[in-house]
Amino acid sequence: MKIIAILAEALTLFKNLLNELIGKRSLVYLLILALAVAIVSGFLLFIIDPNVHSLFDGIWSAWVTMTHVGFGDVVPTSFLGRLLSATLILFGLALFSLSTALFSVTLMSKNLDAWGGDVRQIEQETSRIESEESQILKELARLHERMEALEKQLSSGASKNS
Repeated sequence: MKIIAILAEALTLFKNLLNELIGKRSLVYLLILALAVAIVSGFLLFIIDPNVHSLFDGIWSAWVTMTHVGFGDVVPTSFLGRLLSATLILFGLALFSLSTALFSVTLMSKNLDAWGGDVRQIEQETSRIESEESQILKELARLHERMEALEKQLSSGASKNS
């Protein structure tokens, strides 16, 4: 049962992360950029490389090259096709770095939000404690004054009796 509870919590956290990522425009822009580059590069591969036989093969080759999967079913053989593929490899590295940064920022902002809530709670608790301490100190000062007054009364009464 404990494993099911852990899995349920992990799925909830994953769902929340996906919802946050979907809400970010930068992720949408990144995906649109990747698809546009794959389509344009695939079209260029289809035009310049004799080993790419269809537009779909060109787009597939571009996408596989950008994602660093490298199935090898469609391989450019011309110099320009290989040069374009090498450029796609570098673009894929940049795309991977940007997506990793986006995921990191999303996770860190969640942690910072939680941390900020903890900080606010600590500040409220600290101000409450300081208020209580202030009241206690005032009461101690008042008791100290009463004790001094009582001591004066006792010492003045003892000096009259002597």
